[in-house]
Order: sequence, then C-alpha cells, then structure tokens
Amino acid sequence: MPTVNCPRDFLFKEIGRSYTEEEFDELCFEFGIELDDVTTNAREEAKERGETVNDDGEEIIYKIDVPANRYDLLCVEGLARALRVFLGMEKYPQFKTVKAENPQKLVVRPDTKRIRPFVVGAVLRGVTFNPERYQSFIDLQEKLHQNLCRKRSLVAIGTHDLDTIQGPFTYDALAPEDIEFVPLNQQQSFKAPALMQFYEKDSHLRHYLPIIRDSPVYPVIKDANGIVLSLPPIINGNHSKITMATKNVFIECTATDLTKAKVVVDTMVTMFSQYCAEPFTIEEIDVETADGTIEHYPPLMTRTVNTKVSRINETIGIQLDGEKAAELLTKMSLTATYDKDTETVASDIPPTRSDILHDVDVAEDIAIAYGYNNIKKTVPQCHTVAKQLPINKLADSLRRELAQSGFTEALTFGLCSHKESFEYLRQTDDSIAVVLANPKTIEFEVCRVSLLSGLLKTLGYNKGNPLPIKLFEVSDVVLKDSTTDTGARNEKRLCAIYCDTTSGFETIHGLVDRVMRMLDYRFNKAENPKGKKTYAIKPSTNPTFFEGRQADIVVDDTVVGTFGILHPEVVTSFDIGLPVSGVELNLEFFL
Repeated sequence: MPTVNCPRDFLFKEIGRSYTEEEFDELCFEFGIELDDVTTNAREEAKERGETVNDDGEEIIYKIDVPANRYDLLCVEGLARALRVFLGMEKYPQFKTVKAENPQKLVVRPDTKRIRPFVVGAVLRGVTFNPERYQSFIDLQEKLHQNLCRKRSLVAIGTHDLDTIQGPFTYDALAPEDIEFVPLNQQQSFKAPALMQFYEKDSHLRHYLPIIRDSPVYPVIKDANGIVLSLPPIINGNHSKITMATKNVFIECTATDLTKAKVVVDTMVTMFSQYCAEPFTIEEIDVETADGTIEHYPPLMTRTVNTKVSRINETIGIQLDGEKAAELLTKMSLTATYDKDTETVASDIPPTRSDILHDVDVAEDIAIAYGYNNIKKTVPQCHTVAKQLPINKLADSLRRELAQSGFTEALTFGLCSHKESFEYLRQTDDSIAVVLANPKTIEFEVCRVSLLSGLLKTLGYNKGNPLPIKLFEVSDVVLKDSTTDTGARNEKRLCAIYCDTTSGFETIHGLVDRVMRMLDYRFNKAENPKGKKTYAIKPSTNPTFFEGRQADIVVDDTVVGTFGILHPEVVTSFDIGLPVSGVELNLEFFL
C-alpha cells in the first residue's frame, strides 16, 4: 500500500476540523485507510542516521497507508476531500472543462511512435500556491510516477509555468544530438547525450535513464519558440519550471499507455483544480495526433455503473434497501440513485475514481461506508469441508519419507539465472523457461525449470559441512505451456542429491526404489503379484549426468524421472569439488 506523508496541520485545515491522534486513527479505520505512523521530518532524518533527536516544536507528519488503486488519495487535497464527503460535511464536487477562445494546442509528430507515442494535457488557470500546496503538487507527481506510471515507464508527467512559454507546442522524437536545453534547477545547457552522463550518478533520476537511453530518438516537447519544455521521462526544462508565483499551469503527460495517461492527467487536474480562480474548472487543450485527428484533453472520464441491490447484499452478506445503499455510496464520493422499478442502484463514477471497474467495487465501497465491524459473522449456508489437494498430500508424504531416509530438506528460490538453468547443467535452451522481462539481478532471470540447480547451488555454499551431504526438495518448477490461460504451468517435482568422497550412486538408486515403493510401484512385472503397477529403469543420455552412469525411470513407456552420477562439468560449474549423484522425478504423473 502506498504511504502518503501528510503534514497534520495542513491536513486538518483542509478537512475543516482538528482531531486527537486517537480520533483520527479511528476515522481512518472507518474510511478503510490506516494511520501508519506519527512522526516529524527531523525524527525521520535522525532514524536514517541511527540517531535520536529532540523534535519538540517540529511539524507533525501523519504517514497514512492508502489502497494502491485509490490514486485520488495520494495527496492531502484528495484525502481531505474524500474524508469531508465521508463525514457529510460537503457533497462531492462536479468537475467541468472549459474551452478557451484560442485553446492551447499540442502537435504530435509521427516519429514519436518510435518511442512514446501518446501525449495528453490540460491547463489550470488562476492557481494560488502556498508552500504546503506547492509541496503537495510536487509530491503527487512523484507518487503517481512510482505507482500508476510504473516508475515513468508507462507515463511521465511534466508541469510548466504557462506564462513563460508560448503555444502551439510540439511533441517530437529527435536524435539525441539535436536536443539541447537547460535542465530543471541547473544553470548549464546540455545536449541529450551529455545530460544522460550528467545524471548517471543522480540518486533519483538515474533509475529512469534506461527507459530511453539506448533509443535512436528521444522524445521532446518544445514551444512555438523552440524552447524545450521537457525531455520525458527524464526531466523538465528549467525555463518553464513551476514556482509558488506560478498562476497558470500547463500539464503534459507523455505515455506508452494512453488509458493510463488519461487517468494520470484526470487525477492531476481534479486534485488541484480546487485552487483555480474558478474552483474545479479545467481548461481543455487540443492535441493534434500524428494522423491529423484533433483530440480534446483532459477527458474527465465519467460513467454510470448499475448494480442490483440483491447483488450488493449477496456480496457483502447484509440486508440493505436500495435507498440506504445509495446513501452509503454517496458517502464514498459516488453520487448514487435508486430505481425501485428495476431494484438497481445507479452510481455515477467521477473522474477521480478510476478504481471502480465492476459491481464488486461498488459493493466494496458500500461495505466500507456500512462499517466492516457492523457486518455480523454468519455460518456459511453450504457445506465447505476443506481437504488438502492430492498433489500436496502426496508431496508431504514423500517429504516425511525422504527425511526418514536421512536426507535434509532444502527450500530454494523459484527464480534463478539463465546459466544455472541451462549452461551449468549442460542443457540447451529449448525455450521452455519463463523469462522475466525486467530482472533486478542476473541471479533471478528465469523461473526454474529444474530443482537440481537450486540444490547444487545450496550444496556449493555448504560444501564445508561434514560428509556425506544428503539434500532433497519437493517443490514446483515452471514451464511454458501454450494450452493454459497464462501460457505457463507449474509441475511438482522431487529432487535429491548425495555428495561424498565417492559418488554414492547406490544410495540414490536405493532412494529411487524406496520412493517408487511408496508410490505403490514395483520394479518389474515378473516378481510382483498380478495387477501391481510397475516401473522400469532404462539407459539414459541426459547430458547433466555422467555417460554410462545414469538411467531413466520409465512407467508405461513414459520417462518420469532420471537419476545417476552428475557430470564432472556440472559439479565444477557449481564449485563443488566432490562427486555428486542425484535424482529428479515428476510427481504429477502419479496422480
């Protein structure tokens, strides 16, 4: 959940009344948010240094946890407005757009399709900033960048003092050497490549450089005089920066996802239009797309969701009439009316509530307004006898058996490096691994396709332990599967390894026999009573294992596992200087 840092006095001023800490904590609980901490800036700075400080007289900061999909609660303005409506102190405002006689225009060039194809915007007129409002304005942009904008990869917000620039504006994609400007809070002019080098060590901006750094073109927004407003998603220009003296604000959002860009610009203008000369009024801009179409922004997206009262009561587990349901929704900033003929509640969704997608979202808001503590606990009206999944029951049984055989269980990571999955095991990449799109480290590049690599890595880090070392794991691997909805599937497997001064092949062979006996399989048909399930051991050519010292476990002509002595190259790859034997078995087959 995102945490919003709210100066207490500013928050109470926006709400219109003061609270004790206990009273405000209770209000937050009733509204479905949480007062996580009460602190000061001095206390937070001292905590980072591992020190204590006397912060008497410092401004009190409330750290409030809000739901991740409630973008309207990411700033003091939106939070205070929602609480005022919840308390019945005011009705939710009606936002409107106006068209200027000569509206601002933003022209999109075709080359932007190569990197960030979409842009939206808006204008706030007659804004009055003070230090608290100005800081809240900056903080909301940062919260949106980290949350909805996915660290600027999907959307980047630029805000500018409209009185310092002149339209029409141009959104283009140019070669890096063709872009030069003075970045925000700097005095020196940089070309784009030099700018990238300049911000390489910046603790804040360096994380965004990879988004465009390797592209042959960079997105840039200029005004009619060629002044650079911004180099999204990196930084704005210093020429048009917002100050507390700014009265007219031009907002632009460049994006790779148009829907999210619309949500972001709607959130920005609805939160701060209350400070405009005409409150809750936003000036439209015209965006001329690359194909010549004229779009008007901000969209201020609204819609109506119709929900059956019976559906609401069934979802929450209470009995409300339609009028009461509509009243509770109004407390949650959704203007609602009840139609007796259809027994339906019609909820008007404002542009601030992009989190409302389905009937259950409406029911959730009603449940919050009704009060979770007021919902009576009831026994389900149907039998809900729980039982363990067969695959998990089998896995637990085998874990006990392997532990009783003297093996120690290991729990390894579900993610591993590509080398550990294939090269270290002498396997070829046959595209069965699920690959992470943006791994944080090379150690977590793919979902594991074998349990063996994790156990060998564990053995490598514990090779100083007394011999023999006997490890096992019963867990899932992840394999690509085009027949599933997700394109991948989990497969439960058993893996065990034995390490000593000798290979211990006979130990692993004996473990295989014991596991198959536990699964009620016998070694061959001739020695077993009629009708017993059997398995066979046949020569294998798995490159992970030593040639001539390995075998496949075969049931009904299907290979369900392999065991043997690991190849010396495999052992060396994991920095193990002793011989190792192992087995890996697919348990899904036995259900």
